[in-house]
Amino acid sequence: MRISVVDVGSNTVRLVVADAEGGVPLPVHTAKWRLRLSEEVEPGGPLPEAAVERLVEAVAEASRTAAKWGASAPLAFATAVVRGAPNRAEVLHAVRSRTGVGLCTLPGELEAELTFLGARRWMGWRAGPLALLDIGGGSLEVAFGRGRVPDFVASLPLGAARLTHEFFEGQDPPPSELVRELRRRVRHQLRDVAARIRWEGPRTAVVTSRTFQQLGRLCGAAPGRRGPFVERRLRRSDLREAIALLIELPAAERALLPGISAPRAAQSLAGAVVGHTALKLTGIKTVTVCPWAIREGVLLRHIEDGASWWEAIDHADEEKPDRELVPLRIAAAGS
Repeated sequence: MRISVVDVGSNTVRLVVADAEGGVPLPVHTAKWRLRLSEEVEPGGPLPEAAVERLVEAVAEASRTAAKWGASAPLAFATAVVRGAPNRAEVLHAVRSRTGVGLCTLPGELEAELTFLGARRWMGWRAGPLALLDIGGGSLEVAFGRGRVPDFVASLPLGAARLTHEFFEGQDPPPSELVRELRRRVRHQLRDVAARIRWEGPRTAVVTSRTFQQLGRLCGAAPGRRGPFVERRLRRSDLREAIALLIELPAAERALLPGISAPRAAQSLAGAVVGHTALKLTGIKTVTVCPWAIREGVLLRHIEDGASWWEAIDHADEEKPDRELVPLRIAAAGS
């Protein structure tokens, strides 16, 4: 069986085509379309018409690419940049009517749940009680669990693109007082979630997302060209030193640093502040940078629980294009 998933994020539309034999999604083709939607949308603001047009074109091309590789219709979802847009219904309707792809929006809590599933499968049972952090463009997802299903999840409005726009707009590089103000915001919003993580005492902590991958590379982790099976670790102390470096540089110069891509250079400082503050508040000193995240979680859920979990959403109430993909708890049986 060959399946595919399309992930509409704040910066890119990503396609993964995978073979699902043996219960493990083995990628056979990946592609991405860089749209940089977060640069055109204020937090909570509508997607402009030109951005919607580019999104439709990207999803259409992703669908054609998946078909060319022999995959069924893609499981397509959008995260915070579309989820929080007041014209979300119009955006989803435009994609469906013009591409035939049933794009859904993922609630943040479900993002965390599916990302946890991907990380758990990658890390294995020997990881024990597992804590997860994922910094997206619009939100920060946090999860903790001892099994296949997280015991609790949280989604907070602490995405790297969102905070960059809110705190650092027009400030390149930003003054130190704005960085301190950002850190205070992150501490305030993370306080209760971090206390729960400390109380649970995870045996293993993992981070996912492009933001953490790039910060890991900046702090000395192996480059992506060495493949997904190389262990990559990120230490809190190294991340603190990275912040001291990033705060001194404008975005153009940050893009010259190891791991920091030009499209994400402007938001790298906010991402580093969120990541370091989260690790400090939770008492976590070292994390593993996990290559599996939400896309793999969607594929695994499809493989392990069958097509009905997605079809029930895709076929239900199709006349309401603004429907949200509501959390459907992963069955604990057999975990």
